[in-house]
Amino acid sequence: MFTVHNENTAPEPSKPILAQVRNSFGMIPNLERVMATAPALLAGYVHLWNLFDTTSLTAIERQVVYQTANVENECEYCVPWHTKLAQAAGMPEAEIAALRDGSGLSDAKLEALRCFARTLITERGKASPEAMAAFLAAGYTHQHALEVILGIGIKVMSNYTNSIAGTPLDPQVERLRWQKSNRVNRS
Repeated sequence: MFTVHNENTAPEPSKPILAQVRNSFGMIPNLERVMATAPALLAGYVHLWNLFDTTSLTAIERQVVYQTANVENECEYCVPWHTKLAQAAGMPEAEIAALRDGSGLSDAKLEALRCFARTLITERGKASPEAMAAFLAAGYTHQHALEVILGIGIKVMSNYTNSIAGTPLDPQVERLRWQKSNRVNRS
């Protein structure tokens, strides 16, 4: 059983990072509490999360990348959180539901982003020339492609942590609970 730390029980190097998370997010999610056992992982995750927010991808596009990775990696902890974050970013509910199902998005540009991110995940970074061309034809750039890789890297850190730790879902997103058996389509 992995420890779900608080600001008092965490290793010393993790304490200021947990305080930073509380200050910026209003609370400390259980994911960061678990990551606190490994201060370098927690620091890297928080730093990369903040960097992803500075990319040229919009808030909704970043949620498409994050949620695509969450669904592909079957992260029952992260899907509810990114449902909440997608809602806060203003993503339409139908698109949020489609992402949770792993199905196609009605917005063609966002669907191209979802497909590209999914290809990178399922093909372990090997996007075919056709996949790259489709992504670029939708209006994205090489910069965007590299930024998608950053988003996926962040999700590897969180999805894998939750997978091995069995991170308990926070009450703030309990109503948005998701299980892989809920998926209807893997297009």
